[in-house]
Order: sequence, then structure tokens, then C-alpha cells
Amino acid sequence: MTSASDAFVQLDEQPIRRFHMLALITTGMGVFTDGYDLSSIGVVLPLVLASFGIDHISGLQSGLLTGSALVGAALGALIFGALAQRGRKRFYGMDVLLMAIAAAAQIFAPDMWSLIAIRFVLGIGIGADYVLSPTIMAEHANRRDRGKKLVFGFGVFWCLGAFVAAVVLLIVKAVGMPPAAQWRIVLAFGVIPALSVLYLRRRMPETARYLARLAGDGKAAGEVIRGITGRVLETAPLRDRRAWQEVLSNHLRDVLGAALLWLVYDIVVYSSILFGPSVIAKGIGVTPVVFQLVSFGVFVIPGTLLGVAVIDNMGRKPLAALGFALAGGALLLFALLQHAAAGIPLLGLALFGLYNFTISFGPGAVSGSGLLGVELSPTRVRSIAQSVTVVGGRIGASTAAFLFPALLGVTGVIGLLYILAALSLLGAILAMVVVPEPKGRSLEEINSDGDAAIAAAAAAQ
Repeated sequence: MTSASDAFVQLDEQPIRRFHMLALITTGMGVFTDGYDLSSIGVVLPLVLASFGIDHISGLQSGLLTGSALVGAALGALIFGALAQRGRKRFYGMDVLLMAIAAAAQIFAPDMWSLIAIRFVLGIGIGADYVLSPTIMAEHANRRDRGKKLVFGFGVFWCLGAFVAAVVLLIVKAVGMPPAAQWRIVLAFGVIPALSVLYLRRRMPETARYLARLAGDGKAAGEVIRGITGRVLETAPLRDRRAWQEVLSNHLRDVLGAALLWLVYDIVVYSSILFGPSVIAKGIGVTPVVFQLVSFGVFVIPGTLLGVAVIDNMGRKPLAALGFALAGGALLLFALLQHAAAGIPLLGLALFGLYNFTISFGPGAVSGSGLLGVELSPTRVRSIAQSVTVVGGRIGASTAAFLFPALLGVTGVIGLLYILAALSLLGAILAMVVVPEPKGRSLEEINSDGDAAIAAAAAAQ
């Protein structure tokens, strides 16, 4: 038996169990779908334009086609961030169902504007998952492995989804599908991973932290903790009755700092995700599918796995700062050697791959995994805080989608690489100053969110 103050300590000190692995797969496969859906448009963009008979596309049209899902994701994050205050599990599964329906609808898009609208709806489901999956992963995770669990479940699975998008395109090309059918099949394939975890998501238990702090159901929270740890609680943790606006305002600086880091990261990384397979690949003389396969298979996924290995030892701040700085240096090197790389595709892939590896190893593991938003906010407002950080990232990604084509026409590829390098170096500085270090600490300790703090707040009211 244990006291109320020890309730979440049991969750924090548990070694990784079967429950954690099942939760990792259940949440991760939805994130896999996010990565597939968001990156697949970059791989098939030339096929889409050719299919609709578009020889020249304006910067606005290009931004809408590549960025509509990102704008939808911002809206989805806000909607489901608020809804998740009424229960994480209650809405878990709606996100992947929405993604599945929208992914399937892409195969029937009669023109570019219809595809833009469908992908906007797809983005709403993606934004919902960006809030729900990291929140649920963090609230179920143990303290020692929380970082690696979120990076693996979000970062690695996302990258695997992007990698598979290129593999699916290779397969449909190999079987002789006409080009007009290839992009439709690739985009619609996202329905399969989305539906694969729908049942598991509906079966996943509500988090004990939500049940105790928001729902005030100590008995149910105790049952969840017993199911994970095998130990029975003597007394339930306290319900947090503080006004959510008050709690959020007390943690707003850290939340906005996490959002800012994600914004900078997404400007840099989505410039290559959305336009790398067409613009960068063309510049170094390789096809979009080869560029995507090599980028993710050789550099991005291994870089993210290295982030998994070191994040709980190295810490979030130094890892993000180091990765940003190295990525900025790699982009500068790629810009300086751009002309040489144009004649030697292997050199171009290696130079740009160095950037992909370092951006994935550092800020990709920290900001790109949605880690900071859920760590730097109390249970009382965690889903709302996470939605704020997601919106920050989506603003950054949308900026890349809409601004990249316009800047490309003004600065050229090399000038744009210099801009992205400067943003990466700015990210390195911000990583060290705008957020605290949550490494190795319980969610309650990070956010002064334990029973004693909640009791004191209640007494003061």
C-alpha cells in the first residue's frame, strides 16, 4: 500500500513494461501516419502538377498545395487541445479516423483545389494527433525513459512514415501504374496505417494523471496505476481545482518558449521536407524518390535514433542547441559547395545528408517530437499547452510552405540555404535560453504540480 503523494512516483519509477511497449506502438503508428501524410505530398508534387496539366504553379498555389494540411493541423491542435481537457482517451481514435477518411478521399480529387481542401481536413486529424499522442505518451511514461519514449514514439515513427511514402511510390512505379494514378495511390495509402491502430487506441486506458487531476476519479486512477505497476494505492491523488487560465498563465513563458523553438525548427526542416524532393534533388541531379529514400533512410532515421539514445542522459537543452548549431554549419557547407555538388550527386546527397542527420539528432528529437510542450505544463492544462506548442510548429511549417517558393525566386537556392543556416544558428541560441531543463525529473516536479502544491492552492482560495 502507498500514500497519495506516492501515486505518480510509482508510474515514474517503473521500468519499461509490456504496457509501455504496447502504448508506444499504439501512439507511434498514428504518428507514422502523420509523417506519411505530411511528407508524401513532397514526393509526388511533380506528378500531381502533371496530372492536372499545370506547367507553371504560382508561389501561392504551391504553398496551398503543400501547406493546406499544415494549416489544418494548427486548427486541429486548437480544437482537440481544448477537447482533451474532457478526457484524453475520449477523443483518441477520432484523430486517426479523420486522417483515414481524408487520406482515402485524396484518390478521388478531381482538381488541385479539391486536393487542397481534402488535405486541409486531413491536417485537422494530424493536428489532433500532435496533441493527443505526446500528451498520452508522457502521462503514461516513467521518469527515466520519458524522453526516449517520446522521441522514439513520435520522432522515429514520423520519419519511418516519411520513408515509407517514398517506398510506396517506388512500388507503384515498379508495377507500371500510370503517373496520374501513382500520386493518388501514394497519398491514399495513408488510410492503412491510420486504421491499423484505431481499435488499439479505443482500448487504451485513460491516463491516471488525467483521471486524478482533472476528472477527480481517484478510484479509476488507482486502477490504471495498479494495471501498470501491480501496486495498489491507499489514497487517491488530489483533484486539481485551480482555474485552468490561472495555471496556464503561470507556465506560459515556458510553453511559449517551447512553441518558439518548434516554430524555428519547423521553418528549417519543412523547407527540405516539402521542397527538398523537388528543388534540392533537382539541383544535385537525383530523382525525388531517391532523394527521399536516402535522406530519411540513411540520415534522418539514424540521426533520430541517436537522439533517442542520448536525450535522457544529455538533456533537452544541450541536445537541441548542439543539433541546431551543427545543422547550421552543415547548411553553410552545402551552400558553399553547391556548384561542386551539382556535378556529383553522391557528394550532394552526403552534404545535405549531414544537415539531415544533425537537425534530426538535436532539435528533431526535442522540438520535433513534441516533447517540451507536454513536459513543461501541468496536467491541469497539458493538452491546451501542447496545442499552443503545436500551433507554433505549424506556423513555422506553414511559413516554409508559403514563403519558400517566393524566397526561392528572389534569393535562389544558395541564398535560401544561407537564410536557413542563420535560422538554425538562432535556434541554437534560443534552445539555451527560452526553456528550462526537464531531464530526469517527474512531470509533477518540473511543474510544481504535486499534491502539496495543489493542496496549498486550494487552501489559499
